[in-house]
Amino acid sequence: MESKEIATEVAEARHRVARLLAEMHRLHLSLAQESRALKKFTTAGSTLAEIEIAGEMLEQYLGASDAFLENMRGRFEARLGLLRRCEPRGSAEPELTPGHGNFWLAFSRLCVVLRRAEKATGR
Repeated sequence: MESKEIATEVAEARHRVARLLAEMHRLHLSLAQESRALKKFTTAGSTLAEIEIAGEMLEQYLGASDAFLENMRGRFEARLGLLRRCEPRGSAEPELTPGHGNFWLAFSRLCVVLRRAEKATGR
């Protein structure tokens, strides 16, 4: 692919991810609003209903979030070797190759996020 085509596809991928994250944020806000509305059960004398629904909501959310995070972590960890081998090369001294610093900065960032995801999922 040509450089312009790749740049366009990268921009489109970033846009799709940003849109999905914004949608997820809206869902989080909706869940937060719904959780605030649960207090009506306690004020109506049905505390057990609020407790049960809150527990169910949190269990389901954590289960889905942990499963997603573990899946994404595994997917990208499996690709680390390939990603590392794609380091920009252009001279005998890689650090003089254009893009070398940016590549390793991004690679290091991905590794840090993967370690964070590993801690978050407890695996």
